Amino acid sequence: MPSTYDAIVIGSGQGGNPLAVAIAGQGAKVALIESDLLGGTCVNTGCTPTKTMVASAQVAHYARNAARWGVRASEVSVDLPAILKRKDEVVEKSRSGWPKKFDKKVDVYHERARFIGMRKIQAGEHALEGERIFIDTGAAPTIPRIEGLESVPYLTNVSLLELKDLPEHLIVLGGGYIGLEFGQMFRRFGSAVTVIQSGAHILPREDEDVTSELQKCLEAEGVRFELNARATKVEQAGKQIRLTVSGRVISGSHLLVATGRSPRTKDLDLGKSGVEVNERGYIVVNDRLETSAAGIWALGDVNGGPAFTHISYNDYQIVYGNLYEGKNLSTRTRLVPYAVFTDPALGRVGVSEKEARTEGRKLKIGKVPMTWVARAIERAETAGFMKLIVDAANDRILGAAILASEGGELVQILSTLMLAERPYTLLKGAIYIHPTLAEGFFALMDSVKPVD
Repeated sequence: MPSTYDAIVIGSGQGGNPLAVAIAGQGAKVALIESDLLGGTCVNTGCTPTKTMVASAQVAHYARNAARWGVRASEVSVDLPAILKRKDEVVEKSRSGWPKKFDKKVDVYHERARFIGMRKIQAGEHALEGERIFIDTGAAPTIPRIEGLESVPYLTNVSLLELKDLPEHLIVLGGGYIGLEFGQMFRRFGSAVTVIQSGAHILPREDEDVTSELQKCLEAEGVRFELNARATKVEQAGKQIRLTVSGRVISGSHLLVATGRSPRTKDLDLGKSGVEVNERGYIVVNDRLETSAAGIWALGDVNGGPAFTHISYNDYQIVYGNLYEGKNLSTRTRLVPYAVFTDPALGRVGVSEKEARTEGRKLKIGKVPMTWVARAIERAETAGFMKLIVDAANDRILGAAILASEGGELVQILSTLMLAERPYTLLKGAIYIHPTLAEGFFALMDSVKPVD
């Protein structure tokens, strides 16, 4: 006979874990199934390890460029095993907290899950049945179809985190978030880096003034870019990997494949559950994260929504709020701030300028360079700019892009104003601590003007 539960959570990500704990806190009988490490992508192979290593790369960058601040530093070198050790310690600390939170309230099955019927799960040798099932299995690196790729030792964002020796020349296939963050990181560690991007510019969803400025910043550090470049063949020649790109060959010691993510749904046998997936394998959900099967929800990257940890957590808030707190929450109206953790970092919220223009709205736009911001000047970190897109009809912010040393932190101030549905002019009368980067909002608000 199957073990019966009030709730079964499949996947230990940033949506599934807090959901399991919260439901168990209601006195329900809860099972969590995780075939890999607790914590999901963010803790184990995503945000936590990469941002820890990005911090080490920034220290190396500061040390090598210490003369900019009038400081003498010499013989700067990177100890990659020591960086990995620090990364592992941070990851283990983050991961180890979950068993304590589960305690005896949640039954944890360290097995692969697959559906064997409607709301019936096989987890290893265990048969489980749940009144409600929540799928939070995340996503994995997408491996493109390129001739010869399967025959070379390519890297992904997962395997690159365990690399013990510094690449002499890292070729990065993909100019998105992952490719740029790793590209700059390993350039700062001391590797030569070439980024191959199939499109006309990096970060293709962003405005071109943003991507051009960020590319210029990365090129200033020695990162090389190949745009409008289509990779057609990969082969190994001795210790070199040879990548044929738009008819010519680029050679490097290592190849990182960073061409996107794919949902982890293939092994779930969803056909037996009544859960519908789209042509890319993502689970189809409505604005309340309900799937096509009654009693089954999907959270996080597996449902095809914005692939950010904070969105996975917000998925948990929506599902739990609606089911257990009597709320009426929806993904339809939520605001999604995010950041690309390069240096300068790109903080974004709302629509881009090109998106706003396609909507046919009358707009106001403001833009100021970071060279106008006192704190940026004092820190000798003036790369980038602040940009604001405003609805001319009501002066509310439609979107913002801040490319600055703390772009991810700064954009959340504007995000809060958007949540409050107040006009941008409210910040004109604000008092900002001097000197801070946020003080640059004085100039940003004053720069807002109507555009055609």
